Amino acid sequence: MNITTVNRDPLHVAILKNVITVVLALAIIYINGTLVHTFRKHQVFNTNSRYILYIHLVINDILMLALMILLQVLSYIIYKFNVSFCIIMLMIATSTSLNNPLTLAAMALECYLAICFPLRHPQICTVRKTYIVITVIWVLSSLAVLPDLFIIIATRPAKYFHSSVLCLWANIFTSPALKQKKDVFNILLLVIVWLILFYAYFRILFTAQAASVNAKKARNTVLLHGFQLLLCMLTFVYIISIEGLSILFPNDIPSIRYVITLLIQVMPRLISPMVYGIRDKMFRKHLKQYLLPLNPAGHPKKGSYVGRLLRRPLEDY
Repeated sequence: MNITTVNRDPLHVAILKNVITVVLALAIIYINGTLVHTFRKHQVFNTNSRYILYIHLVINDILMLALMILLQVLSYIIYKFNVSFCIIMLMIATSTSLNNPLTLAAMALECYLAICFPLRHPQICTVRKTYIVITVIWVLSSLAVLPDLFIIIATRPAKYFHSSVLCLWANIFTSPALKQKKDVFNILLLVIVWLILFYAYFRILFTAQAASVNAKKARNTVLLHGFQLLLCMLTFVYIISIEGLSILFPNDIPSIRYVITLLIQVMPRLISPMVYGIRDKMFRKHLKQYLLPLNPAGHPKKGSYVGRLLRRPLEDY
């Protein structure tokens, strides 16, 4: 059984890294939390399948960032902690990570149905069916990780789950067969999602050639989903990137792990708020009353950067 070890940073370096990560992640969580609050406060979003799927994506990002902060801070404070607690955190984090590409595929299909079948769209994309789709997404992501848990429970003694370990997936699920299963599932998942995105994009593209303004905007939205999916794919090369760079720079493993985590796990979470939170006209209209400081007349202050950004004439689907 191979256990991955990580050299510990000096105290001042550890504090600096954690402050940067926590502040950046909390800022993103605050923005995403404002989006969730806006969604909850306005009925127009609660009855629209497009926004329900979008807010599910945002909530996934909040969960991922919250778990990442918790695991990183704990790993610096106590270094190793209980295996059972680590397994629970890793499985939730992995499920939320798998949820993102599946949700993007569902959003692309909703976009395709809205443009190519506008008369049937209200009957197909109901609120009830949207929540069923979200449930199916969680079931699929859970099925991807539950076999690993069952194998660990069946093959490890009870005392193992009361021991302590550095909380990394490779330190818990060490079987080569589990790694191969995970790789095959990830590849299959991404191929299916990419096929759905390409299909939706080209069907909308053909519709857009008929000079439909909404279709052109929907095509741009699907392109943005493709960009988001590319960012999701970075998560699947997270370990490979760390291992490859660690071989080249064996003395800088803690810094490599930190930078890769920041670039792959944290920064891409900024994209989701931009796609609908600022780009979408309706969401932008309701969002600015929670996100911006208001002047006495009740309007966003003109001098703020966010105020200028929200007033910018952006395309929305």
